[in-house]
Amino acid sequence: MKNSSVSVDEYIESFPAEIRAVLSEIREIVRAAAPAAEETIGYGMPAYKSGGPLVYFAAFKNHLGFYPTASGVAAFAERLAGYKTSKGAVQFPLGEPLPAALIAEIVRFRVAENEAKALQKKAAKNR
Repeated sequence: MKNSSVSVDEYIESFPAEIRAVLSEIREIVRAAAPAAEETIGYGMPAYKSGGPLVYFAAFKNHLGFYPTASGVAAFAERLAGYKTSKGAVQFPLGEPLPAALIAEIVRFRVAENEAKALQKKAAKNR
């Protein structure tokens, strides 16, 4: 769904109550797993950044799209096997409970991955 929201609050508020509840739930999962991440809108959806993009999410007619980048999907491919996935995206069906622990683990993985990349860049500069 294309959304021209300027804040995550506005994005969430633009949906019916049952979708708002799911969006709010994933928002809280992401914020708890990456408390220092910057919350913004990117590509028309909620986006979280910390040393680079971490994850995005968006609501659609029948699913919640979760975008932890290609590395986030690849690293958890086995555990995401029950969901529809593509190179950098996962679809969580609406009406089913979100796999909160798995989402939090993916977010923490992405934070660690971005931190490692930042350290590599810093080390390369100091050579």
